[in-house]
Amino acid sequence: MTESNNQLKRIGILISGRGSNMVALADAVRAGEIANAEIAIVISDQPEAAGLKHAQDRGLATLVVERSGRSRLEHDREIVAVLQHHRVDLVCLAGYMRLISPSFVETFRNRILNIHPSLLPSFPGLEAQQQALSHGVKWTGCTVHFVDETLDGGPIIAQCVVPVLEADSGETLAARILAEEHRLYPRAVELVLNGNYELNGRRLVVR
Repeated sequence: MTESNNQLKRIGILISGRGSNMVALADAVRAGEIANAEIAIVISDQPEAAGLKHAQDRGLATLVVERSGRSRLEHDREIVAVLQHHRVDLVCLAGYMRLISPSFVETFRNRILNIHPSLLPSFPGLEAQQQALSHGVKWTGCTVHFVDETLDGGPIIAQCVVPVLEADSGETLAARILAEEHRLYPRAVELVLNGNYELNGRRLVVR
């Protein structure tokens, strides 16, 4: 049975680069792995982002909202206006390389998701894979979390563990983590959209 468009949950995706997690989400929506949902808009802050072409190849609406020397708040206001115009229910950051402002967070409180290539709260920020190698951990992975005003610090939705191999470089470890990201992110989005969870403080409990 096909849901009519006004019953579909609408997802907005923000990218800055290749958009591989955007592609994973879009393909999961198309395959029905994320049920009763559609990608409403893909927004990039970088006009040359390779992910824009991947989105267009899938028939998705795209828009570039350039930073153009504006403040983060000014830039975010335009993005929020676009997301609201497209009646977005859930915002997914997919390799979006800019911190979002508190007002953006507040507008979509508990409706912004991000995926990070570590087992948070370990190794937040940039180059998480190299951080893991430098610290000599034996296991790392990826985390989908709600976005709040902290750096990679919002409540955790889902995680996947990836072993660190003796021969790993930052590149080989990143590639194996990324493969798991592509599986984990759609599952986390499906969980959030179906609403079968509750937040007890920072802890997400599946009902």
